[in-house]
Amino acid sequence: MTQKVLLAEDDPFLIDIYTTKLANSGFDMAVAKTGDEVLSGLRERMPDILLLDIVLPGMSGWEVLSEIRKDPKFNDLKIIILSNLGQKNEVEKGLEMGAVGYLVKAHYTPTQIVEEIRKILG
Repeated sequence: MTQKVLLAEDDPFLIDIYTTKLANSGFDMAVAKTGDEVLSGLRERMPDILLLDIVLPGMSGWEVLSEIRKDPKFNDLKIIILSNLGQKNEVEKGLEMGAVGYLVKAHYTPTQIVEEIRKILG
């Protein structure tokens, strides 16, 4: 069965790169450009994994993560933070809040991101 990925990202260039790479790698892709879209996207079509940017218009990725973790129906949702915010305290905060991974965009190619997703989804 095709694994579903929800990408929370507001940069059109990065959306294009990541969705193309992930779709070509066999994932079923959806995109949310704001924090509110992430939450409604999760309710409409539960993904296997959420790639969550921290800097989003309106609700930040931190707020989105906090909302998701309050709802028991999302307990099994795997979340990878995919952000340019790469300071140690931010990485620790993300993992403490329940993310299974924290990838700094500048340090990972789209191919490496696909590999990380595959590792986490098994």
